[in-house]
Amino acid sequence: MNDQDPLLQDTAEDLYEFAPCGYLSTWPDGRIAKVNATLLKWLEYERQDVLGRRFSDLLTGGGRIHYETHFAPLLLTAGSIDSAALDFLDAHGNRLPVFITANTRTGPDGAPAFIRITALDARERRSYERELISERRRAELERERVQVLASTLQRSLLPPSLSPPAGVDADAYYHFASAFDVGGDFYDLFPLTDDRWGFFLGDVCGKGPEAAVVTSSTRYTLRAAAVYDRDPIAVLHKLNSLLLQEFASESKFCTVLFGVITLVDGGLDVDIASGGHPPALLLRADGTAQYLDTRGGQLVGILPEPHFVATHVRLAPGDTVVLYSDGLTEARTGVGRARYDDTGALLDFAVAHAPSTTSDIVAALKSLMESFGSGLEDDAAIMAFGLPHEDP
Repeated sequence: MNDQDPLLQDTAEDLYEFAPCGYLSTWPDGRIAKVNATLLKWLEYERQDVLGRRFSDLLTGGGRIHYETHFAPLLLTAGSIDSAALDFLDAHGNRLPVFITANTRTGPDGAPAFIRITALDARERRSYERELISERRRAELERERVQVLASTLQRSLLPPSLSPPAGVDADAYYHFASAFDVGGDFYDLFPLTDDRWGFFLGDVCGKGPEAAVVTSSTRYTLRAAAVYDRDPIAVLHKLNSLLLQEFASESKFCTVLFGVITLVDGGLDVDIASGGHPPALLLRADGTAQYLDTRGGQLVGILPEPHFVATHVRLAPGDTVVLYSDGLTEARTGVGRARYDDTGALLDFAVAHAPSTTSDIVAALKSLMESFGSGLEDDAAIMAFGLPHEDP
């Protein structure tokens, strides 16, 4: 075809009447003076049913109020409106959503002569918007569901409370890096016999449901093995065997401190073994602080014959042991990739707070982690136990 083809020789009237959008014109008082066939077809009206009626009569109740109080005055003052959303009512009372664009033609005296209005069918656009809103609501509900599931699963992997020996104080805190994912940190303190208690704090690699499965197995293995083995290193070997047997194909491993508390006259004997975990802190009653030396312990669940390291310490009244995960020490607090404990800041912090009760040191470490803000990217667990000062 070329531009001389008879099929392209539309008259101006044809272009107006059968345009792909609705056209109408009103007098300044809002009465309809002219309307095209496209809009009449949309609304299922005859032309004589529309001419002479007020434009606002074709709108829904809310649209009528909005047009008469806002759009009509704006047209008479500013001279135009662009892409205003309104709803027509067809001859059967059904809604037809449209976007209208309008301008005012003035007469020789500068006064408004009539108003030209173009209406674009917005049914598909409105349907799309409703689908978006519906999907957003579904996504929000799913997000809430995931959050509830994650928090419920996380709580199931932590003890509801610690069970220290009578006369021994204990406290713990867990920082959740995400409300929508399950972390891999874990801890517990529990009785074994009348004079022995077990404790542990560790970190499973990874996050999510897969890490939760490993965490659950790790916790129950440590508790069960501690009943039969008095040696903390032997308990870690039991855990190592389980992880290799159950999760070798998935390369799941953990770091952990496991120990045993034994009641003795005037204090506590603590035997603690490390499987690649950061060393525990000891805050003495005399105001000093130090790490319990467990350097050299290897990761649990990687090697068939790993090397674990243990140490022994006697706690007197006023002494406190603090276990923590690397979410604390590796928090980003400096320029670039600098981490909190790169220069020994944690030991300095312990010295500044020694001596301390378990609740005070846990609260202080919690405040410290909160001060890191977004730099605390990973889950972090803290557990402390110790003998309170003797009453003078």
